[in-house]
Amino acid sequence: MPLFEGLGSGGEKTAVVVDLGAAYTKCGFAGETGPRFVIPSEIKRAGSPEVVRVVQYNINTEELYSILKEFVHLLYFRHLLVNPRDRRVVIVESILCPSHFRETLSRVFFKHFEVPSVMFAPSHLMSVMTLGIQSALVMDCGYTETLIYEGIPILSAWEALPMGGKAIHRELHSLLSEQCTLDTDSSAGLSLPTVVSSIPEEVVEDIKVRTCFVSDLQRGMKIQEAKFNMDGSAEVREHCPVDTRKVLSENLVIIGGTAMLPGFLHRLLAEIRSLVEKPKYHDALATKSFRFHSPPAKPNCTAWLGGAIFGALQDILGSRSVSRDYYSQTGRIPDWCCLSTPLPDSVYEAGKTPPPFMKRAFSTEK
Repeated sequence: MPLFEGLGSGGEKTAVVVDLGAAYTKCGFAGETGPRFVIPSEIKRAGSPEVVRVVQYNINTEELYSILKEFVHLLYFRHLLVNPRDRRVVIVESILCPSHFRETLSRVFFKHFEVPSVMFAPSHLMSVMTLGIQSALVMDCGYTETLIYEGIPILSAWEALPMGGKAIHRELHSLLSEQCTLDTDSSAGLSLPTVVSSIPEEVVEDIKVRTCFVSDLQRGMKIQEAKFNMDGSAEVREHCPVDTRKVLSENLVIIGGTAMLPGFLHRLLAEIRSLVEKPKYHDALATKSFRFHSPPAKPNCTAWLGGAIFGALQDILGSRSVSRDYYSQTGRIPDWCCLSTPLPDSVYEAGKTPPPFMKRAFSTEK
């Protein structure tokens, strides 16, 4: 246990594994079967009743540094209860995480908390590690977006759509504002916007978790038709927005908290089977066999578990991590896919904005 780690038998201490998500953060230790803590990715500033989201991309570097520093301090000294200088860190990251955020987070860990090393691990690759397979098509249906990604990192293979949990929240918020009424002691049938200025995010999430589900394909098509025809008969709690090779079609891995909605996998499989019968896809895919893997963790913790497995492999972790000494010498952290061949210095020159493909390069080399 972390509180009594001094009584152990010695040797290198297990790494800290952090999956910093847009809505929730999972943290724990390498080699364990699940995260120790799952907490909202937010902090409360003194003197302000409002919470501040940790994962922000459109704020200046120093403000982001301050927010991340406070949040990481919370992880270490309120939850994990370990000395950050004693343990390596594995950060499970989104493949679309901007370099600006990544570099600032690295500075927090190295400069402020002085961790021995940091390794950024793509959430999709970590998910595949939990299954012991070589190739898979991973769909991460998280809070901000649904992201599809094939096996190893190939830039041309991923797609992102704004259809994650946040889209469901936005739809529920709109429906509540437009259709709900409130009864008070003085009057009845009041519209929601006239009583409350905004609906708290936690209320919307509670409604989603407790009541929403994904309907089957036939009813889903009727709902979409009713919506198109302005027919309000569809139930709100089931109202949800709606060339791969054979080996990938038979190795589908679905992760992310939104995928935990009842009926999600059944509806997704029905949608796939419906699409494959259409001329556009019928000849492009040589199989009609689709198989979902069942990772040994809930969808929202699968990527974290992969990071915990990877972090327990000391030899591999050491070779793939960036040490504090390297960071002190260079002042930067190479991309996870090219530790042996970091980006040229010209990319990091002050005032020079690298092209998108240089910001987060992808490599197919092993």
